[in-house]
Amino acid sequence: MKAQPAEEIANDALAQPAALTGRWLELCSRHLPVNSENSFWRLSRPTQSSDPEQGWKLHVSGTLLTACDALERLGPLLNRLDVQFKAPALLTYVARINAGIHNSYSQIGKLITVYPRNDEEAASLARELYGLTLDLRGPAVPFEERYGPDGCVYYRYGAFRRLNDEKISIDNPASHLRHPQGHLVPDDRCSANPPSWVTSPFPKLTSTVTETKKSPLTTTYHVFRALTQRGRGGVYQAVDSSMSPPRLCVVKEGRVLGEQSWDGRDGRWRVKHERRVIASLRKSGVDAPEIYSTFQLDDNYYLVTEFINGANLMELLLKRRRRLPVGRALRLAAEIATTVARIHSAGWVWRDCKPGNFIVTRNGRLRPVDFEGACRAGKPDGTSWGTAGFVPSDRRPAEKSREFEDLYAIGSSLYLLLTGRLPAQQPIPITTLRRNVPLRACEVASQLLANGQQLSAASVSTALLRIAEGLDSVSRGAAPEHLCAAQDR
Repeated sequence: MKAQPAEEIANDALAQPAALTGRWLELCSRHLPVNSENSFWRLSRPTQSSDPEQGWKLHVSGTLLTACDALERLGPLLNRLDVQFKAPALLTYVARINAGIHNSYSQIGKLITVYPRNDEEAASLARELYGLTLDLRGPAVPFEERYGPDGCVYYRYGAFRRLNDEKISIDNPASHLRHPQGHLVPDDRCSANPPSWVTSPFPKLTSTVTETKKSPLTTTYHVFRALTQRGRGGVYQAVDSSMSPPRLCVVKEGRVLGEQSWDGRDGRWRVKHERRVIASLRKSGVDAPEIYSTFQLDDNYYLVTEFINGANLMELLLKRRRRLPVGRALRLAAEIATTVARIHSAGWVWRDCKPGNFIVTRNGRLRPVDFEGACRAGKPDGTSWGTAGFVPSDRRPAEKSREFEDLYAIGSSLYLLLTGRLPAQQPIPITTLRRNVPLRACEVASQLLANGQQLSAASVSTALLRIAEGLDSVSRGAAPEHLCAAQDR
């Protein structure tokens, strides 16, 4: 079977996401009829008393764009053999699984989970599933062995269900395996090594290559800490040994097929895109991280940038229990607005402006990071992006620009800096949450949260700096009644 080009798959999915969603529901009703109310999963059949409690699990990896094809091909075989298997109840849940942050990192790629009844069936099914899905692709499943040199079938030995004699608690939510001697041992989902008492029924991959594969990650950039880890890739702190003396750096990984969206863009595309954005912004004077290098490894793309020493602004707020002096809060918000204004002047919309994406340097400056979701001001991106609390609930279509999203994010950041909390859909007035906040600052925040009507990032920066300067003058004399909402008591 000839694989459909990725570009055609992406175009088809972008044109008809509703059709794919409907197709998934129809396939689930046909092959996965068991679905309890509000369940994340659908099952092919109820668990039977003869089903084993543990064994070799098979996972077929997939994305939003390949999920339907995978279930349509595998469902009839597994139903005919009466092998229990499961898949997400909704196609949108596939995106949640592949993000690796809503469920857990170890769940990435687990589109279809199959529960063979014995080792022989596991080996036979793996071979058949591999042949049926050889032209499909999905993200790599963490901590599992891949069946065959390519394809999207993975396996590990683990628990099929919770055991009746398990002691489950909030402090001990993990599932367990039963040792041949009868006692329970933890089922470690973050290890690819099977228990010592089992033997793998799967053929071992042989390779004629005996020499260690060299890459920049083994010769130049020595990773020593993971800063973040999710489906589309990790962000790591590393030492760049190509310089004398060695310097700290950040290695950002874009994984092939990682968190692939409806339009076909995955982690690799995102990091390549971020490199283009950063290069453009730095030419325009935006103080984004300096790019040191890029390279590819195992189809993944890596971007190496400057390590900016300091904590992000959100961490600073948490240390201060989310309360900063009003003047300091206004100046920080003004600096955020100034950065956004420069990004807009460079022809970009950030779409991920938030305190967590500003590093506070030792001299107190704010430096922006993370530009995967940026889009050209004149070419608005229809794909949702951003962080909850910093994006407007009204994701209205934008024919010319999405700058209103950045303006809302400035308003949300200002609100957070002044009150210590994010605005709700109907924000509580700032004056109710904190005294001694200038009325004009409250008005600016309200305008920004109302989608920035008649405002620009540059005008917001100017306004906030003037308000902060007014507070400085007031602190040297009496506070005019019109300036402050209320005086601290």
